[in-house]
Amino acid sequence: MNASTTTTTTDSRVARLFGLQGEHWMRHANPWSVWTRFLALPLLALAAWSRVWLGWWAVLAGVAALVFTVVQPLIFPPPRSTRNWASKGVLGERIAAERAPADLPPQFGTSRVPAVTIAWQVLGMAILVVGLLRLDLLLTVAGIAIVQCAKAWFIDRAVLLFEDMKARDPAYAAWEYPVPPAP
Repeated sequence: MNASTTTTTTDSRVARLFGLQGEHWMRHANPWSVWTRFLALPLLALAAWSRVWLGWWAVLAGVAALVFTVVQPLIFPPPRSTRNWASKGVLGERIAAERAPADLPPQFGTSRVPAVTIAWQVLGMAILVVGLLRLDLLLTVAGIAIVQCAKAWFIDRAVLLFEDMKARDPAYAAWEYPVPPAP
């Protein structure tokens, strides 16, 4: 793993938008960061829905939800351990963001799974938006569920990427701690 393998991809641009560079990734690898990240979309949906009760004040709720979404990846300290699904998912996302798809193992670099998960997320967002515009609870909840399930699928694939890459490169293996005791 070296700087020459780092490339600019959509993943890396999104990571930079949320301040995820270098050791900031370790803050987001805290399981609390990953699990509370799943709150961002429901909070945004609730803010949009609250226009019924709050009128224009709902804009403030929306701004608060957006601020949470932007700062949330960095508010937690680095985890005590990265030996869990959530942390490994973030570490896999880091690998994907910092490397060109051609530099990834073939089963990941050419996989269509990331594109499929994004397509499902876009579909879920469309359903969510329609649900929020119509104030249809079923569509709103269905949209959130589709987006969240697709995101969890993406994270699960990132876990597999991290597991594969740590077996290939000691630098990635060092991201996993604490190291289990020797038998």
